[in-house]
Amino acid sequence: MRKLLKYLKGYVKESIIGPLFKMLEASFELFVPLIMANIVDVGIRTEDTAYIWRMCAVLVFLGVLGLTCSLTAQYFAAKASMGFGTALRNDLFTHINSLSYTELDVIGTSTLVTRITSDINQVQTGVNLVLRLFLRSPFIVVGAVIMAFTISVKMTVIFLIAVPLIALTIFLIVKITIPIYKKVQSVLDRVMLLTRENYSGARVVRAFARQEDEKKEFQETSDSLKAIQIFAGRISALMNPITYVLVNLAIIAILMKGGHEVYSGSITQGEVMALVNYMTQILLALVALANLIISYTKATASALRINEVMAVQTTMTDAAGAEVKLPDSPYAVEFDHVSFTYAKASASSLQDISFKVKKGQTVGIIGSTGSGKSTLVNMIPRFYDATQGEVRIQGVPVREYPFAQLRGGIGTVPQKAVLFQGSIRQNMQWRKKEASDSEILEAISIAQAGDIVEKKHEGLDFKIAPGGKNLSGGQRQRLTIARALVGNPDILILDDSASALDFATDAALRRAIREKTKGMTVFIVSQRAATIKQADQILVLDDGRLAGVGTHRELFHSCSVYREICLSQFSKEEVESLA
Repeated sequence: MRKLLKYLKGYVKESIIGPLFKMLEASFELFVPLIMANIVDVGIRTEDTAYIWRMCAVLVFLGVLGLTCSLTAQYFAAKASMGFGTALRNDLFTHINSLSYTELDVIGTSTLVTRITSDINQVQTGVNLVLRLFLRSPFIVVGAVIMAFTISVKMTVIFLIAVPLIALTIFLIVKITIPIYKKVQSVLDRVMLLTRENYSGARVVRAFARQEDEKKEFQETSDSLKAIQIFAGRISALMNPITYVLVNLAIIAILMKGGHEVYSGSITQGEVMALVNYMTQILLALVALANLIISYTKATASALRINEVMAVQTTMTDAAGAEVKLPDSPYAVEFDHVSFTYAKASASSLQDISFKVKKGQTVGIIGSTGSGKSTLVNMIPRFYDATQGEVRIQGVPVREYPFAQLRGGIGTVPQKAVLFQGSIRQNMQWRKKEASDSEILEAISIAQAGDIVEKKHEGLDFKIAPGGKNLSGGQRQRLTIARALVGNPDILILDDSASALDFATDAALRRAIREKTKGMTVFIVSQRAATIKQADQILVLDDGRLAGVGTHRELFHSCSVYREICLSQFSKEEVESLA
């Protein structure tokens, strides 16, 4: 938790004023038992009604002052905690965005969502309660003991015995519950994962009639979360009864001892009432402190999880600074003995890959599922760093580029078409914020998505639902291709991005890219040999290795892997034309 206190730096004033006003409120509260004692010992004993009314007016005045101080403290504590939560959330979001695909793969999306939402909310609540109660409760306890000491030294011994026993009880319960609350957050990660998978894959779940199985798994996970929370709750629930028992025993001791002291004339009846009130104040303060500690233990568990993410350092640093001066190289992309292994993977995904692509060439990449096609193209914009070897763009190693310069010149279309909530225009301006409507419409035309805009009454202002749910799969793919083409990038990567398109639209798309993007280097990853057969060169991958490089006709005769793919996809007449 201490590591996160830096996010209160902008709220030092609020962090000081809040607790101070709470202590001021507590000070007024400590005077109440003394006034009550005076009402009994002076007003009631002498039957002085005017004195009783004056003291009652003082009690009301102290109550109003206490309420004012309490509201002031609440305001400043809330302002500081909200600012703390906002700053922490922004910093964690920025940190997560600085992590490479490697760290994101290891940590997992669902747990990151939980930590940036539930965990930060838990810590924010803990900070709020600490600012309001951390100083007030101990101040009440210590102040009540001191006030009791001014009344009777003998009676104060009861306070000095009861308070440490209560504090020990609270300490033991907190020590037990901290690891349990941390486990609660871990199980909550699992609940978040199941929820996310079921919502995003609802169509698949229903297509295979697996609703009952998914409900059962979710129910089991929820029951596990419930069981852990109940166990933690039962332990925490022991705190109030035990503290109440100890305090009530202390009150009994005060009444018994106080009766003897009153009989002997050492103290008055009003002072006994004051001592009981002080013990009651201690009880209420310690109960509040107990609840604070419960919330603090939850916040501490959440803070540990947030710090775990903050402690993860990216393995891929940005060469921020001046843009790289590009040499006069004829090659747009070069792979020099590149190998790559995913984090925690036992085998390499790419092994000793070497090839060169000239500027303006179209490169097709084909291979069986899991052969490393997507991994290979993901290394061009440096989503992953090579384990061995080197990737160069226009003669410069990708590690030397600032991310903005490197990825600013590359248009990437991922396997899964992802669109964001907003208008078509806003989605098209992701690569180039200042792109004009004419540039956007040109890119949409090349991507064969013109009919999508034309059929929508709003045109480019048509609102896309989150994830593009109000568009078909083919429409989403064509719009993501158009988005990558906006701004005319030097390199275009199409990672199996036409899988949802029919053959006619796919052919028209390839023809438009070939005719209208002169000078652009294009990488096309596809499972269809027909999609890449017109490419200037084709890379054939087989289990992470480069099985062949060449044109369609050359590979058909020289590469057995490519020939098998063609024989499985082409008609007999097409195969004979290559023979």
